[in-house]
Amino acid sequence: MVSTMAKEKGRKLIAQNKKARHDYAIIDTYEAGLVLTGTEVKSLRQGRASLVDGFVQLDGHEAWLHNVHVPEYSQGTWTNHSARRKRKLLLHRAEIEKLESKSQESGHAIVPLALYFKDGRAKIEIALARGKKEYDKRQTLREKQDRRETDRAVSAVRRKQQHA
Repeated sequence: MVSTMAKEKGRKLIAQNKKARHDYAIIDTYEAGLVLTGTEVKSLRQGRASLVDGFVQLDGHEAWLHNVHVPEYSQGTWTNHSARRKRKLLLHRAEIEKLESKSQESGHAIVPLALYFKDGRAKIEIALARGKKEYDKRQTLREKQDRRETDRAVSAVRRKQQHA
């Protein structure tokens, strides 16, 4: 029997954690699946989630996602999920072992970067990251500002050349 429902293709972003890239220096990124309930999936399909306070904790060769806010599904009944429950991440054993060994080092954390649907399945991009010091954050902002100013100057010169 062939399913008549159209299969989703591509990547549909649900939530992004821009603060993580500001607060942490990203060392390595991983894509993980999520163990979700039905109402969580429906809530995510509505494009509602927040990764701001989220983090990953490794516990007995399993990865768990904490503090990610997936609001309750509006049409849900008593079967609705709790908004901030911990969710299991689906990673290969080798990836979990690598994360365990690296995250033992001081100053390292595992943070969620993006939550999205990939070919109809909920995925999360997590990163092994090292916390930035305040001066590192200022340096990053300064570099970003300098890059923006040079891009503006270059485009202004190009515009003048086109009109001349």
